[in-house]
Amino acid sequence: MRKFNIRKVLDGLTAVSAVASASSAAQQQQAGNRETEIQETLQSEHFQLCKTVRHGFPYQPSALAFDPVQKILAIGTQSGALRLFGRPGVECYCQHDSGAAVIQLQFLINEGALVSALADDTLHLWNLRQKRPAILHSLKFNRERITFCHLPFQSKWLYVGTERGNIHIVNVESFTLSGYVIMWNKAIELSSKSHPGPVVHISDNPMDEGKLLIGFESGTVVLWDLKSKKADYRYTHDEAIHSVAWHHEGKQFICSHSDGTLTIWNVKSPTKPFQTITPHGKQLKDGKKPEPCKPILKVEYKTTRAGEPFIILSGGLSYDTVGRRPCLTVMHGKSTAVLEMDYSIVDFLTLCETPYPNDFQEPYAVVVLLEKDLVLIDLAQNGYPIFENPYPLTIHESPVTCCEYFADCPVDLIPALYSVGARQKRQGYSKKEWPISGGNWGLITQSYPEIIITGHADGSIKFWDASAITLQVLYKLKTAKVFEKSRNKDDRPNTDIVDEDPYAIQIISWCPESRMLCIAGVSAHVIIYRFSKQEVTTEVIPMLEVRLLYEINYIETPDGEQVPPVPTPGTGSNPQSIVPQSHPSTSSSSSDGLRDNVPCLKVKNSPLKQSPGYQIELVIQLVWVSGEPPQQITSLAVNSAYGLVVFGNCNGIAMVDYLQKTVLLNLGTIELYGSNDPYRREPRSPRKTRQPSGGLCDINEGTVVPEDRCKSPTSAKMSRKLSLPTELKPDLDVKDNSFSRSRSSSVTSIDKESREAISALHFCETFTRKADTSPSPCLWVGTTLGTVLVIVLNLPPGGEQRLLQPVIVSPSGTILRLKGAILRMAFLDTTGSLVPPAHEPWREQNVSEDKDEKEKAKKRRPVSVSPSSSQEISENQYAVICSEKQAKVISLPSQNCIYKQNITETSFVLRGDIVSLSNSICLACFCANGHIMTFSLPSLRPLLDVYYLPLTNMRIARTFCFTNNGQALYLVSPTEIQRLTYSQETCENLQEMLGELFTPVETPEAPNRGFFKGLFGGGAQSLDREELFGESASGKASRSLAQHIPGPGGIEGVKGAASGVVGELARARLALDERGQKLGELEEKTAAMLYSADSFSKHAHEMMLKYKDKKWYQF
Repeated sequence: MRKFNIRKVLDGLTAVSAVASASSAAQQQQAGNRETEIQETLQSEHFQLCKTVRHGFPYQPSALAFDPVQKILAIGTQSGALRLFGRPGVECYCQHDSGAAVIQLQFLINEGALVSALADDTLHLWNLRQKRPAILHSLKFNRERITFCHLPFQSKWLYVGTERGNIHIVNVESFTLSGYVIMWNKAIELSSKSHPGPVVHISDNPMDEGKLLIGFESGTVVLWDLKSKKADYRYTHDEAIHSVAWHHEGKQFICSHSDGTLTIWNVKSPTKPFQTITPHGKQLKDGKKPEPCKPILKVEYKTTRAGEPFIILSGGLSYDTVGRRPCLTVMHGKSTAVLEMDYSIVDFLTLCETPYPNDFQEPYAVVVLLEKDLVLIDLAQNGYPIFENPYPLTIHESPVTCCEYFADCPVDLIPALYSVGARQKRQGYSKKEWPISGGNWGLITQSYPEIIITGHADGSIKFWDASAITLQVLYKLKTAKVFEKSRNKDDRPNTDIVDEDPYAIQIISWCPESRMLCIAGVSAHVIIYRFSKQEVTTEVIPMLEVRLLYEINYIETPDGEQVPPVPTPGTGSNPQSIVPQSHPSTSSSSSDGLRDNVPCLKVKNSPLKQSPGYQIELVIQLVWVSGEPPQQITSLAVNSAYGLVVFGNCNGIAMVDYLQKTVLLNLGTIELYGSNDPYRREPRSPRKTRQPSGGLCDINEGTVVPEDRCKSPTSAKMSRKLSLPTELKPDLDVKDNSFSRSRSSSVTSIDKESREAISALHFCETFTRKADTSPSPCLWVGTTLGTVLVIVLNLPPGGEQRLLQPVIVSPSGTILRLKGAILRMAFLDTTGSLVPPAHEPWREQNVSEDKDEKEKAKKRRPVSVSPSSSQEISENQYAVICSEKQAKVISLPSQNCIYKQNITETSFVLRGDIVSLSNSICLACFCANGHIMTFSLPSLRPLLDVYYLPLTNMRIARTFCFTNNGQALYLVSPTEIQRLTYSQETCENLQEMLGELFTPVETPEAPNRGFFKGLFGGGAQSLDREELFGESASGKASRSLAQHIPGPGGIEGVKGAASGVVGELARARLALDERGQKLGELEEKTAAMLYSADSFSKHAHEMMLKYKDKKWYQF
């Protein structure tokens, strides 16, 4: 676990915050007479940052292991991560500090420990008996590269094969090397002149631990007698070996080869294979050899008491099966089943009833680790069905393009989403219980519901139950269903502004109380959904088309920097307002042949059957204007109480009444200012070649895009389009970051012609003008140039009148200014409590109501849970506004800035959220320089400033979000969500909430040898490995060969585990253990010194005897 250097900033630690707090204090004094003092309860000691859990499929997996007694699965990755899975809900993530790829994992079965071998030639011993596993020992090989490891069941001696073909032996208790080495030249025939290649396999004979089977890459296999230190048999084959497996009786073994063949060998017949099989080879006539196939990468040979053995293999398909998906082949008796996989196979393991290699294996399942999935196959049922995977490993089913996190949701939401999602489950899974069932759940100390919503590249949206550090998918919505699919690329209308993923989700706006959902997609489309438990068929999908285009010129200063000059009379221009296009357009091109009035996607015109769950209320699309494609949407908000949805881009803003299905407002950004525009902007020709910018744009310095109608206007190079990056460079020049929000002040100032985009929208009931005596519904609009504008909403009365009378909207002219693009706005009442936007409570729409119910509905007014509704009219509110650079608190209706905080000078804020924590609220910010900060409200005192992680790619920027109760998350890789907390209380409870991986389980009894086997010397032969590999027999290994590194997880790890429930008693016992350990170490050292003195005297005596009768010239 990474330790964070937490700087608790109470009195302003940095110069910046010192200045800021001084200035805010001064402002507070000035405003103090007018404003009532609000008691703030949050202090810096309420905050602490730590990672909690990681969910999702391990990114780029490379190794797999299973403990058959504990029933725990381990997966290693190419970035040195380790993921451990037990029963559903028991998961754990660890990381090797070096970040080197994990090449192999070996459990110490039923011991609560795991050995990992890494590509940097290190071995690590992990202690799994604590909730957060830690490394006890490490061993770094200096002169040889590790290629294969084998740890026999119930042995403490680990065999390590190397690239040079040698085998070293490691004592896993002390993590030291034995002096016993099997050298490659001793293992192969002395007459052989060529090197046999790296060691690709090591295993001991199941019936005789003293015989070690060593497979070399070149095709040579050696059965080594450990006692006599020589090879018993050598088996040579022309084809390279990939893997070897024993029959449990120890009389036969099977090898898989690079030409797609399997060879079965009798141990005592080394001259030729007993049998050669080509599972996927075409058998040619005339007894010729079958055609070569692709390599069989791995084979397993598992026996059953009742029937034929299972031979399970990956790879080996014939070369003419081009385009065929990767396969796992299960050969059982005369039947061969070929199981196709969706992704390439990384590794597989057969799960067996017994951990003993010398007993009938009785395989019951195969766990297959794929590049992007984990599949479990039931071997006991006909047709080999797969088990339903209970882990949340499908986050990346389609790449995640955006993410929202809601903690403390209404309690009825998760059951409602679960009930509609349960109908979407696939059928045909195995009837058996999930076989990976180890570990125990932690204590649930958090009782509030949490929901994560992920938006995906294919237009799907997934709702996840994220309560109490677990994750479970609840419901999936496919937004692309509303559009006509183009069957192939030729059919595709050339109105697309993106080549791939035209339905990708960019922004999600959700009201948990009313369950209204609104999404903005990459093809400049907005869809509003209403939740219903009833199935409906929509005859005609309601839709609107909006013509939103506004072009302006900036007058630039000589140095190229765009500066807001003092407005001078006559420079502001008031062009004609664009008429809203609120009905499906008929013309597809304007008089001069340019594409006009067509949306990017075509809405289906056939009836649409909508299942229970989210159902379409309205589809809104921006259309092409005179050959100009619509710009992507940069901000979005929906309000269920007002029945309005609003969205904006770098051209302007549009507001739609989704109840009456009409466009209420369609303005270019400049028109929102009226005559108050602080920038000198003039209209310009829309067909001038330009670098498009605004909401979602690439950060590519100095690129200029030529006009290309079929490409996205928001990205310099859209060949790979909006599919999420699979490999992200650690710099900001990433081609796949089209979903990132525009950063006007810090990033997109690179783009000299950056237009003012709408970057934040917030519906609220507040004071719009200084003279207002009572709050009224309005919309606050923030732009990328740091301006906040207010639009007043005049709503008709509720009931039927709401559907008959128009909503009147009018810009109020109120303007506030901040540095940097506006990110987030919120409102506080006089007591400093958050004023949530008004909302309508959810009710079922598709049920015919009684007359009484209808009358009630007519009279029902939207509920505003605003505490201000009960206040006297004269009392004021506070607006909290956060931009990329600073935060301000404005008193309303006076519009005085009472607090101000410069959040960052050199970087910019990527995400800012106003969240509740410990019955209070604060502003939480994540900066591009990797800092996570929190500020009190309303005074904006710095409470936390921690360097957490640098912005290495745009995925983090796109998905980072804070929510209530000190929770936050981001996508740490294309397949995994990392959750973290900034709450001290959650950090303290985390140890108890985490699951236990290790549970005390009895090891099954060893197989019975039987009377005759015991009498005639049959059955398994045991070996005293200590006698062979211990220091007394084999001496010490060369010091330069490997270096021992003690891990941080020894006594320290146990301290962490003990600090939870058991407390003082455990600590006292720990102190004794430590003392005992130290005494033990002292005793060991003393014994070692005595032993070395003894062996020195023995050697000296031997030398004296050897040379006593020799003359000096015979030496």
